[in-house]
Amino acid sequence: MEKCYERPSFKAAVAKEGGDEGQSGDWLSSFFAPPSKPKTRKSVFRPCIDLHEGVVKQIVGGTLTDTDSTLKTNFIATHSPAHFASLYRQHNLTGGHVIKLGPRNDDAATSAVQAWPQGLHVGGGINGDNASEWLEKGAEKVIVTSYLFPSCKFDLTRLKELSSKVGKQKLVVDVSCRKRGDKWIVAMNRWQDMTDMEVNKETLDQLAEHCSEFLIHAADVEGLCQGIDQELVKKLGEWVTIPTTYAGGARHLGDLELVDKLSGGKVDLTFGSALDIFGGKGVTMEELISWNDGAKQ
Repeated sequence: MEKCYERPSFKAAVAKEGGDEGQSGDWLSSFFAPPSKPKTRKSVFRPCIDLHEGVVKQIVGGTLTDTDSTLKTNFIATHSPAHFASLYRQHNLTGGHVIKLGPRNDDAATSAVQAWPQGLHVGGGINGDNASEWLEKGAEKVIVTSYLFPSCKFDLTRLKELSSKVGKQKLVVDVSCRKRGDKWIVAMNRWQDMTDMEVNKETLDQLAEHCSEFLIHAADVEGLCQGIDQELVKKLGEWVTIPTTYAGGARHLGDLELVDKLSGGKVDLTFGSALDIFGGKGVTMEELISWNDGAKQ
C-alpha cells in the first residue's frame, strides 16, 4: 500500500508550503515506523574476596561453623587480598564484595580496600559502631546482616539507625538465605543461624527503603559449583527494585547468561570456586571481563 506522504498530491502540498519533500517524508516515515525497543540492562559479573583467618579462600558455604571442624575449602590463595583488589581495579570490575568470614580478618580487609579505595564493599561483623570506620578506611559501601537480627529477630530500628548514620547509598543489606520448604529464610552468623525473616517481595521492599543494594548468597549451594538456585534468581528478578548481587553455585559463563535471562537483567552474579583465579576450571576472568564489556555497550 502506498504511504500517504509518498503520494504526488502530498508532495505537491508540501512544495506549495515551501517545505522540503525529502525531509518531510523522512520525518513522517520515522514517525510511523515501529518504535525501537528500549535498551535493557544485562546482568554482569561482580567480583568477590572471601577472607578466612586473614587469607583469601573459597569455602563450601554450608560447612562454615564456629569451630571450623567441618570446614571444607575449595581454594586457599597464595596471593594477598590486595592482589585481588588490584586485579579488579585494573579491569574496572566494580561493585565487588570483601567478606570477613569470622575473626582475624580486619587487617586483610583493610589491605584490600586500600588497594582500591571506593571500589569495594566490605561485610562481616559490620555494626553501628564500626560501619563508619570501614567507610573511612576506603570501602565504597558496607554490608550488614547479623547486626540487624539480634537474637535472630529482625530489628527495623537498627536498620533505620544504621542507614541514617552512614547514608542509604552507602549501605548494602545481605539477605543471604537457606531454603526451608518452599521458602527462603535469611541466615546469619556464617549462615548457621536461621532468622525470622523470609526473603520475599514484602521484606525486600521494606529493606530497600533503607539501603542501596542487596547481596544474596544462596548458602545451600555456595561453593558447590553445581549450578545456581534458579528458582530464587527468578523470584529475585520479580521482587527486587534496587541493584542486587546473587552468589552461589555458579559453574561457567552459561550460568551468567542464565541469571540474565531468569532475572531480566536485574540480578548480577558472583563467581567463586569455578573461577580460574581461585583455582577453578569453569570460567576465566577473561571471559567475564569480555561479558561485562559487552553488557555496557
